[in-house]
Amino acid sequence: MKQLVIRAFGDADQLALVEAKSPTLATNEVRVKMHYAGVNPVDAKTRAGLGWGAAAIKDDLPWSPGLELMGTVLESGAEVSIHQAGDRVFGLLSGGCYSEEVVAPANALVAVPSSVNDEVAAGLALAGTTAWQGLTVHGNLAAGERVLISAAAGGVGHLAVQLAKDLGATVVALASPNNHEFLKELGADEVVDYHDRDQVRAIAPVDLLLDLVGGESGCQLLSVVKPGGRVITVPTITADGVIAAAKAAGLEARGMLKDNDTQQLAMLIKAVAEQRLTVKISQVYPLAQGAAAHRQIETGHTRGKLLLQGATD
Repeated sequence: MKQLVIRAFGDADQLALVEAKSPTLATNEVRVKMHYAGVNPVDAKTRAGLGWGAAAIKDDLPWSPGLELMGTVLESGAEVSIHQAGDRVFGLLSGGCYSEEVVAPANALVAVPSSVNDEVAAGLALAGTTAWQGLTVHGNLAAGERVLISAAAGGVGHLAVQLAKDLGATVVALASPNNHEFLKELGADEVVDYHDRDQVRAIAPVDLLLDLVGGESGCQLLSVVKPGGRVITVPTITADGVIAAAKAAGLEARGMLKDNDTQQLAMLIKAVAEQRLTVKISQVYPLAQGAAAHRQIETGHTRGKLLLQGATD
């Protein structure tokens, strides 16, 4: 099978397409033909040698990235009863999804309803889980509150806008002007151009900031959070700085890492099937063009999600 691997940390050219042996199947695992793998900022940061992801795999190179899988079950281990050959499944793994075939624990994957197409299911797991946990588990967002979401047109952001609105919050979305209409269609109550400092400073105070950019941007947005308000910052590399600045301003603040939760995945895919949640797929690249996908995600200007395509038959 073909697989994209990182032989050494560095730029996108470090991604190499190799011929790899398909892993042995354990009794509690399933073998999945990868139809699509999600491409996420954490993949590119790990490839570059940055953050918690790189620290976790630095001694295991060469390593195949990809935390987000959608495909069809080829075979199931002897102890597996929840998934059978031919089932369409999606889920979150600890890596290796940039492969034509993936072996995964059966209980890490969730069935895809027939009404949800492959691409949409492939783009949901990581961004949806991050958005949901950031807003609810960590952010404690309640109906009637105001939430500010940065990078609102991105993979996590565009789902967070919809989920926050569904929770009954007033949603303030930060994005470039070419994404404003897109976000209004998703339900954002207010859309602000993050380039315009005056517009940003004029935002009425919010109860919760979901910071999806981090760094200087995250720190600048603290001024529009209500006294005693809450800040959830997602980018781990700059989390300590944003948290320190928030606490100095009298705000509650924390970083987060998403937990892989199949009950939440089932809830999210049900919302998609019921057309209560939309997943925007902006571009699909063949597996062999993984480097191009990484260069695009590193621009920081991707609307919705990027995918790598494996087998579709």
